[in-house]
Amino acid sequence: MSTSYTDFVGEVQHRIEAGRQAEAVRTIRAVLETLGERVGEGGATDIASPLPMEIDRYLLDVDHGHAYEYDEFVDRVLDRLNYDDLDLDTSYGRPSNVDRAEAVYRIKAVVELLSEKVPGGELAHVEEQFPDDFADMFEFVDVETKPWEEA
Repeated sequence: MSTSYTDFVGEVQHRIEAGRQAEAVRTIRAVLETLGERVGEGGATDIASPLPMEIDRYLLDVDHGHAYEYDEFVDRVLDRLNYDDLDLDTSYGRPSNVDRAEAVYRIKAVVELLSEKVPGGELAHVEEQFPDDFADMFEFVDVETKPWEEA
């Protein structure tokens, strides 16, 4: 089931309740680059293959196979979410000011969307590459009612 760039970004924007599309893109990039660094190149390719090319590059254009624990994974996502990327007076050029709990939520939301978009057991094969302390990252994958679906 392929998806368009706009649909993918829009779904992340909805899930994280971002006011701007740029915040959703920043979240996608932060999570997928960090995920791409943590898994092997084959795992990154498996996850990236059904994604729009504007998004799959975040998984593919990194140095793969780094071994670090879940806390460092979250720290890396958090750093990427809060980086000051431009010296402009615009919303996308300022740090996001995302706290650790929000970063964890965003990681879970993006990983759950990946579980919907990546066919077969490809994400499960990637999940097997992670130590047990990463189980929290996959929390939303198997829950019946997702937080963004609650009224």
